Amino acid sequence: MPVRDIYSWNSFLTFCCKVGDLKEACEVFDGMPERDVVSWNNMISVLVRNGFEEKGLVVYERMVSEGFLPSRFTLASVLSACSKLTDGFTGMKCHGVAVKTGLDKNIFVGNALLSMYAKCGRMVDYGVRVFECIYEPNEVSFTTVINGLARENKVLEAVHMFRWMCEKGVLVDSVCLSNILNISAPRDECDSPSETYRNVLGTQIHSLALRLGFVGDLHLNNSLLEVCAKNKDMNGAELIFAEMPEVNIVSWNIMIAGFGQEYRSDKSIEYLQRMRNSGIESNEVTCISVLAACFRSGDVETGRRIFRSIPHPTVWAWNALLSGYSKYEHYEEALNHFRQMHIQNLKPDRTTLSVILSSCARLRFLEGGKQIHGVAIRTNISKNSHIVSGLIAVYSECEKMEISERIFDDCINELDIACWNSMIAGLRRNSLDTKALMLFRRMHQTGVLFPDETSYASILGSCSRLCSLLHGRQFHGQVVKSGYVSDSFVETALTDMYCKCGEIDSARRFFDTVLRKNTVIWNEMIHGYAHNGRGDKAVELYREMISAGQKPDGITFVSVLTACSHSGLVETGIEILSSMQRDHGVEPELDHYICMVDCLGRAGRLEDAESLAEATPYKSSSVIWEILLSSCRVHGNVGLARRVAEKLISLYPQNSAAYVLLSNTYSSMRQWDDAAALQGLINKNRVHKTPGLSWITENND
Repeated sequence: MPVRDIYSWNSFLTFCCKVGDLKEACEVFDGMPERDVVSWNNMISVLVRNGFEEKGLVVYERMVSEGFLPSRFTLASVLSACSKLTDGFTGMKCHGVAVKTGLDKNIFVGNALLSMYAKCGRMVDYGVRVFECIYEPNEVSFTTVINGLARENKVLEAVHMFRWMCEKGVLVDSVCLSNILNISAPRDECDSPSETYRNVLGTQIHSLALRLGFVGDLHLNNSLLEVCAKNKDMNGAELIFAEMPEVNIVSWNIMIAGFGQEYRSDKSIEYLQRMRNSGIESNEVTCISVLAACFRSGDVETGRRIFRSIPHPTVWAWNALLSGYSKYEHYEEALNHFRQMHIQNLKPDRTTLSVILSSCARLRFLEGGKQIHGVAIRTNISKNSHIVSGLIAVYSECEKMEISERIFDDCINELDIACWNSMIAGLRRNSLDTKALMLFRRMHQTGVLFPDETSYASILGSCSRLCSLLHGRQFHGQVVKSGYVSDSFVETALTDMYCKCGEIDSARRFFDTVLRKNTVIWNEMIHGYAHNGRGDKAVELYREMISAGQKPDGITFVSVLTACSHSGLVETGIEILSSMQRDHGVEPELDHYICMVDCLGRAGRLEDAESLAEATPYKSSSVIWEILLSSCRVHGNVGLARRVAEKLISLYPQNSAAYVLLSNTYSSMRQWDDAAALQGLINKNRVHKTPGLSWITENND
């Protein structure tokens, strides 16, 4: 039998690789008495193609160590492995080899390098230079660079590259057009192009597709639909959809999800029915899109029904359901469905546990949070930043700050900004504002993580509570430098901080710089005037708010009625209370009546205050009578004070406020015998007065 030479061995190895017999290929390769570059190339290629990228790189290292010089086929396979593994370090070493051997100018290797740098997020740093070295870049080269630039949010550069591609006469296919269309969709990054620019770009690409004859290309048309949906142009999407010669389930899903994003669940369901009528069966993506649309529109019942229609819901479907319940504050239902999910032996993922932890935090359900903590530990995701953030929120809400701090400190080197924000918010929630300030400074000093708008809104809240104007002004400066000054939450927090620190004029100056004022910031400024005894200004601003077309809510009226109360604007208060339901459709609640009773009481109109308290739907509330009793003490009306106190004690026998206020009333009128008798009644009924507390700030600490 003739002895096999290297060519025979390579032929057999090539055959094994082509038929995908990895085991046989490995045995042949290991049994070869000698190998050449072709042998190594075949082995590396088959490993990379079958998903064994790391083993492919090990074989490549062996090849180099044995003195073989890689060819263009070697480098293309190795760079493909680096792309899949996002191994930029090894990829750059291969780039060096390509430069030394002159293969970097080869279109085959050049495109592989471009793909690797695109996948590793280094297109701007290195990929563009590789592209410039390719003598005749083809459509693959251009498309790869365009995608890489877009992935790094260099949208304008990607568009310029596409224009260059067209100018050079390089073939533009439907896939390339789809990719450039995706660039014109909205992005979250702050430096992405304007909406107008994106719309114009999308229109231009659509026109080019029509000129090139791609009007019937399904993939391209689906990309057009997706761009319209992401740009919130569902009217345009409907026009394109109606003209498409062919649609598939992807087309229908884009339309259903797009209407869902626009809070139009009725249209999502309409397209679902049309899809089914056309003979296309819905898949899980369809159902999840409709489910999300229903919850987004507040139609919880239809969302439930859609979920029940899914034969075998996967974790993604359960996550959509749980997220919907959590978003609309159906926390108990979210927990109940999570239990059902557990009964069905479905393994929760990171999203599942994050949503359930959020529900546990809202419900202050400590035991549930502990159980989810255990699940996270067992599934090895307890140190995931989303899970850590959720756990901190649960333990903080349940006043277990020592556990929150332990979790935070155990994972501090692996945490993202969301976890730091959660910890700062937890400290604030538990009135540990000084600690919150210290933690914020610690985050800043790391030099790795930088505060975002949530960080600043939270820490400014701590400054407000501590009345720390010095810190508040420092953070205001940082906010301006960081570019978050126009965030609505930060704007409200800054307004509140200046108001709480007594800098009402500074608050108003900042308030006037806000371009888009929402109801929350109007409320904050009105409340600031009320809090600082500027009732006339509060009422003036309230009327300005109405004139600006901003709809007031319940909080607005609490603020303006408080202002009327503190500034003696009784008739104005009565008029505003009367206008709530009549002019604005806001039903007065307990807090509004409390403000008005206080307003009348402060003005000495005690009988009117009593009549209003009796006429409200909240006459069984203790607070409303305590307010009136306090006014009786101020104005020395002992008879009414005794009557109100008796009513209050009959409603709440252990309420210490009634006894204390009546006792103070007797004392202020020098009715010592009555005060002594009342003290005896306090002792007899074993009523305990809750002590007050206060704090001081020393050297701004």
